[in-house]
Amino acid sequence: MTAFPKRRWANCPPYILALFLAVTPAWAVQPDEILADRALESRAREISRDIRCPTCQGESIDDSNAPISRDLRLIIRERLVAGDTDAEVFDYIVARYGEGVLFNPPAEGANLVLWLAGPALFLVGSALALAAGRRRTAPEVALSAEEETRLKEILKE
Repeated sequence: MTAFPKRRWANCPPYILALFLAVTPAWAVQPDEILADRALESRAREISRDIRCPTCQGESIDDSNAPISRDLRLIIRERLVAGDTDAEVFDYIVARYGEGVLFNPPAEGANLVLWLAGPALFLVGSALALAAGRRRTAPEVALSAEEETRLKEILKE
């Protein structure tokens, strides 16, 4: 009977294991950015999750440590403290940085082409695949009398 192999972390000092267990996702929002009013802070976080970092492109400004993201987070909080609605904050950011900072741009104008391009290409590709599949099937042809007799002879053998 064989013993189970030792685990790799069995010889690790306990403080290293504690370090790995203590690792949590780090938010880029700094303590000095957080608003005292919890409702406004919650709204600021919701807005920040929907705005893309202009530098990182794949992260929201809530997750990004880029200086431009910090500036955008501060602008959002300033606008909310000034009494702007969420829509007004989005409009302000879009007017200043363009629609490229939105994770979900509105489906209107030039963006409508982008929203419809995926489904349209899927439909065109499906139609082409269906047409190619139909073209490959050979039409049924009736056998002549000679071919039928030859086929029967082959099947008997």
